[in-house]
Amino acid sequence: MVASNRDIRDEIKEYWSDRAATFDQDPGHRIQDGPEMRAWRGLFTRHLGPAQGRRLLDLASGTGEIARLCCDMGFNVTGLDWAEPMLALARTKLPDVTFIQADAERTMLPTASFDVIVTRHLIWTLVDPAAAFTEWHRLLVPGGQLVVVDGDFVSRNCWTRWLSPAKAPTPSTTRHQSILRRVHFSDGARSDAVADLIRDAGFEKIGIDTNLSAIHLAQARQLGWRKALLRQSEHRYAIAARKP
Repeated sequence: MVASNRDIRDEIKEYWSDRAATFDQDPGHRIQDGPEMRAWRGLFTRHLGPAQGRRLLDLASGTGEIARLCCDMGFNVTGLDWAEPMLALARTKLPDVTFIQADAERTMLPTASFDVIVTRHLIWTLVDPAAAFTEWHRLLVPGGQLVVVDGDFVSRNCWTRWLSPAKAPTPSTTRHQSILRRVHFSDGARSDAVADLIRDAGFEKIGIDTNLSAIHLAQARQLGWRKALLRQSEHRYAIAARKP
């Protein structure tokens, strides 16, 4: 038998690389100009305040949608993603932004090199979130801010089961489930558990914001009624924190 150095991180990287070409076509991934963009801007302004040219790292930047938002807000943005095909699309959208290929859990970037770190829908893929949050703490200057936008997309109740009935597995969903079974938050990334790990990494002034209704309302037009109701019924949140 030939030994292999592949691990779960390699599978995660390949999964997102394969999804890059159609990623922006999925409702909720690309941020539509107009009401949805304004809703996202409102969320980030609520937790970050004025941009004032601060250095911002967008972790798991994907095709560059959050980077695009933060550039428009006036931040000096750097994007980081593990999947090169995602980065290629992001660079096409934002040729003046620096995008780096690296693991969000082990970035290899200089200490205290950013004023702000943001990330959207990364948490569920973290193999070692405690190490990741410690790494993000290292990257921030004293007083630096962290905003995590995420949710529990795993836990199901009778309401979510009705809105999203089980379907026959596809190769993509089978890969997704295989990865999900082996990451830290395999049972769902609940905000209190995520916040506790962020606190343990040395952050303070931690707040959990579950009022994402403006974003959900703006997305409803492209999601359809069933997915729109599902999105509102899921445990979605933003966690804001500060490095002392």
